[in-house]
Amino acid sequence: MKHLSKLPNIETTIFTVMSGLANKHEAINLSQGFPNFKSDQKLIDLVSKAMNSGYNQYALMPGNMELREAIAKKFDLLYGSSYHPESEITITAGATQAIYDVITAFVRADDEVIIFKPAYDCYEPSIQINGGKPVSIQLKAPNYQVDWEEMKQKISSKTKMIIINTPHNPSGTIFSEADMLKLQEITKNTNIIVLSDEVYEHIVFDGEKHQSACLFPDLKSRSFITASFGKTFHNTGWKTGYCCAPKELMEEFRKIHQFNVFSVNHPVQKGLADYMQDPNTYLGLSEFFQEKRDLFLSLIIDSRFKFKPSQGTYFQVLDYSKITQEYDVDYAKRLTIENGLASIPLSVFNDNQLDNKVLRFCFAKTDDTLKKAGDILNEI
Repeated sequence: MKHLSKLPNIETTIFTVMSGLANKHEAINLSQGFPNFKSDQKLIDLVSKAMNSGYNQYALMPGNMELREAIAKKFDLLYGSSYHPESEITITAGATQAIYDVITAFVRADDEVIIFKPAYDCYEPSIQINGGKPVSIQLKAPNYQVDWEEMKQKISSKTKMIIINTPHNPSGTIFSEADMLKLQEITKNTNIIVLSDEVYEHIVFDGEKHQSACLFPDLKSRSFITASFGKTFHNTGWKTGYCCAPKELMEEFRKIHQFNVFSVNHPVQKGLADYMQDPNTYLGLSEFFQEKRDLFLSLIIDSRFKFKPSQGTYFQVLDYSKITQEYDVDYAKRLTIENGLASIPLSVFNDNQLDNKVLRFCFAKTDDTLKKAGDILNEI
């Protein structure tokens, strides 16, 4: 019996492909975005304590209230703009689930959703499976800046949503205050929903500040913010994140959330709530990761790879055009197999697999791992 696929053009993600190749060839894995160092032992102990204290049954559908209150306090501290923990914050099974539920709650057949490419790979399938039409805007290397006039021209009567991602994965760029003001201006007096993927909000470099959608009141009124504790606290395998939005939007989100996962890992939520009572748990992350970025770049300064230092996230894009003109997917695979270093090719995130001869490397690794990777890149 044959069945028509709802996602006929979707293949195995590049993250799975490259990590699998890294494992097979025992390569250093700077491809998939996860740290190779452990979480703070204090956080691990707090989660264990929560388990031993009986937090082992369903959490409330919107999430543990102490954790929602901690998130509200964090927004107030960082941005002077908060969300009501009862009605405007929901704990999710990672940011990807939050993104899927936002799209599912609002996108109907033939609705258009604007995305910026290179785009994280969960956006487009989530739009398509709900009958929507992705409308892409290709950001140009090496700066990956938005052409707001081009975006204006892409908006139509069918535009339901705009998805932004800052700091931006995979390019490592950030949206400026001017960018966010432009987005606010363009969407003002419309019914367009903005989905702001802010999973790397605590990883911004060189004294810049994260420009959250919640900092801009009119924009906030129509925006969802999705975020990830996995990225923030070095435990991507826990798959715990959250979503924030004004009450009337969150009500629709929860209708999907409750029948998707219903509720999320309770002891992890309780542990995170206790851990976040100290704001220093997240306030020092930009400095921590900037040291790793700076180390990685200092190690390869004399290599044949070209780069612009990452502005945020824990990824660095390297231009290999002085080395070879191979298709980036082919070169990424060869680099893994022959040189023992795995990365992510950016063409898979672009319109029509646009190949700018660049690879993405994750520097959320131990210094020893980065030094070994640097040695490999210098030898090429």
